[in-house]
Parts: sequence; structure tokens; C-alpha cells
Amino acid sequence: MRRQTDDLRILQTRPLVPPSILHEELPLSEAASELVFTTRSQIADVLHGRDSRLVAIVGPCSIHDPEAALEYAHGLKKVADEVSEKLIVVMRAYFEKPRTTVGWKGFINDPDLDETCQINKGLRLARKLLVDVNSIGLPTGSEFLDLQIPQHIADVTSWVAIGARTTESQVHRELASGLSMPVGFKNTTEGGLLPAVEAVQAARSSHWFPSVTKQAIGAIFQTAGNQDCHIILRGGSQTGPNYDEESVKRAFDLLNDKQLPARVMVDASHGNSRKDYRRQGEVLREVLRQVKGGSSTVMGVMIESNLVEGRQDFVAGQPLVYGQSVTDSCISLEETRGLLHELASA
Repeated sequence: MRRQTDDLRILQTRPLVPPSILHEELPLSEAASELVFTTRSQIADVLHGRDSRLVAIVGPCSIHDPEAALEYAHGLKKVADEVSEKLIVVMRAYFEKPRTTVGWKGFINDPDLDETCQINKGLRLARKLLVDVNSIGLPTGSEFLDLQIPQHIADVTSWVAIGARTTESQVHRELASGLSMPVGFKNTTEGGLLPAVEAVQAARSSHWFPSVTKQAIGAIFQTAGNQDCHIILRGGSQTGPNYDEESVKRAFDLLNDKQLPARVMVDASHGNSRKDYRRQGEVLREVLRQVKGGSSTVMGVMIESNLVEGRQDFVAGQPLVYGQSVTDSCISLEETRGLLHELASA
């Protein structure tokens, strides 16, 4: 008797909606496609020193309520217009959350926050929100974690992060080499810079890898390589914060030695804020000081921000505070407005 040797630990399977179906149901308008194309080009120009503005990736740690996220987007759009001559503001729209052990994996994986994991529903709602935000004239940026998700939402995304836990992943480096937008690689959770620099190097090269087409058909892709990649300084559990002038100079030297664009983005949250969201302003003001002093190494910043400051735990059966994070703590939109104007003044 031939024994079963496959799918021994699979409890059930569901069909995944093909990306092409979502693109047909929720198409990108002509104006929104122009916004995505233009924003990608502008961020690339900043990275390569052709545009003197700063890039600001600003928004919730993660999306869990599309209605509140869209309200936030309208508020951020007003600020973005006010500082557009100095800053390129991109709304942080993260739908996937990497976990160190277990926990809520994000809106795409579990949109109802009840562990039913209605992924097709999450994909539709996520794409709709991205289309809606871009339609009001505000570009969006996301973190790509699952390797199939980009086919569903990449066309409506202007900038992408590869997170601290996946920067060393070869498949994510290969993915980045074929993405159509600028990509930022975070330093590792411990604070190591070299893996992020090596990720930029790898992503600039051509790769072959298996994936799926927008019609959900397995295929082998060859990439051209992505020249618009950079590193993100987010601090680390072992190194501590790395946004100070000496740390930025160290990153500059490492990139310069590898003959890569010596520009970095600074994440004001995570290890740089020592996981205290209230310190994000402190981080940004140090970046502002460096920029005012003539440094051109910092090309952008990341800010975790929401309608309401702080965070909350999700408890089944209890209502959530509207516009407040359920993952990392965020500063308020009101405080964000002031910080963006301070950055623009630099």
C-alpha cells in the first residue's frame, strides 16, 4: 500500500481570488495611475540626488479599519499639499504584519479580526482602500511580506518596504529586483546594517524565480533588477537607535564603499524611538538638525501616525476606539501635521 506523504498537516484549502479578477473589479483610474507613476519617479529622483525634497512615509502602523484609514488619508492629503514643495508625502498603508511568534497577521490575512482569515475579503477591501486613497491624490506605500500579494496590489503602490525580519530573505530580495517601484530594506531587528546593504546589492541584479501571474498561473519570472532601492535605519535591539549623525555617517560609508547610492531613510519609530511612540518627534528633530546642517545623506523619514494617538488591544465583543492603532502605538494626525511642517522648514 502506498502511504500518503503529502498535505498531512493541511486542515483545509480555499481558492484564492486571482489578481486579474481584483484588477477588473477595482481598476486603477487614469488619474490614479498617473499619480503612482509620477510618485515613483519622484522618489527615485530623490534617491539619486535629482530632487532635493525629502520623502515622508506617514501613516498607521497597520490598517484595521478602512473607514478610519480613509478619513486619515483625507487629513494627511491636506498636509501633503501644504508641504509639497519640500516633502513627498506617501501614506503608509500596511496590510500585512510579520510576527515574532504568533498574533494578528494583518488586515489582508484576517480582516474581521476574529481568526476566520477571510483572505479574499481582506484582499478586496485592501485594494479598494488603496484605489480610494490614490483617487483623492495621495500616494500609498506598503510592506510586502507574502510573495503572492504584490500581484493583487502592486500597481496601486508607489513605494514598498521589506521589513527587518525579511531583509535577509533571498526570495524577498528577488521579489524586489522585479518590483516596479522604489524599495526600502530595513536594517535587521538586532540593528545590523550590512544585511540591508547586501539586500540592495542583490535587488539591483537580475534574478529568475517561480511565482504566479495575474491570472494565478504558475510561471518562472526573470527580472531586470531594481536600481531604485535604499536602506532604512530603524534602530535595533542590540545596537540601539541609529539615527544620530555618527550612525548616519556609518551607513553612508558602508553604502559608498559598495558603490551604492549613499542615501538612507530614517524610521522614527521602532528601535529608533526605543518603542516609545512619543519619542518620534525627538528622532525627527535630530534628522531635521542634520538636514539643516547641510547633510544630504538622509533622503526620507518614516512616521507611525493615526487619527488618535497611542494603541489599544482588540478584545472580542468590545468596541474599538475609532482611529486608534491595534498594533504599534502611533502619534496623532494633529501632531504629525506639526512635525511635517517642521521637516519642510529644513
